[in-house]
Amino acid sequence: MIERLAALIVSEGQWLPVAMSAAALSVCLLWKMRGRSLPHTQLVMAAMNLFSGVMLGVMGFGHLLAVTTKMVLNTLEGSPLILYPIGVAIIVPSWLLIDHTRAILAGSAPGRKTTALNAWMALTLLALGLHNLPLAAPSLLNIGYRLHSRRATGWAIVSVAVAFNLALFIGAVVFMASGQSFEQFNGME
Repeated sequence: MIERLAALIVSEGQWLPVAMSAAALSVCLLWKMRGRSLPHTQLVMAAMNLFSGVMLGVMGFGHLLAVTTKMVLNTLEGSPLILYPIGVAIIVPSWLLIDHTRAILAGSAPGRKTTALNAWMALTLLALGLHNLPLAAPSLLNIGYRLHSRRATGWAIVSVAVAFNLALFIGAVVFMASGQSFEQFNGME
């Protein structure tokens, strides 16, 4: 039982579908609780930021949990002095983004802070490797939505965000179902 739980925790294919499901559930709850009481653009901005923050927060937590589990099992490849800060570097801006969602909902969020938090998140992920671009994309789309000035542009950004996140989720589920490592799945091994 413990071995199966540990294998589930350290499996790199499990976390993204879980993280995206948690993010989608958070957005659904937000929409259900606040959907009629806010201007549409404010609600969409809050939902997009919440989705990105929750998804990446769960991913960061999963990273830290996997590193800890591998340390306990004595199977960790790499230094915890490098691996733990990677998780923290993802968790900190993601949780700040989640917290910032409350300010967006209250209508007191300065636009620069919204842009800065999303830029921080995207740059952190990209600094950890270009392969993280799919995870950084929601934050980049959040910046685009925050800066848009035309209704049609806003709708286009939201449409791209929904389509992209749906494709990313489907890809994550296919990866999870394959049971392969990231390297095997991409044909690198």
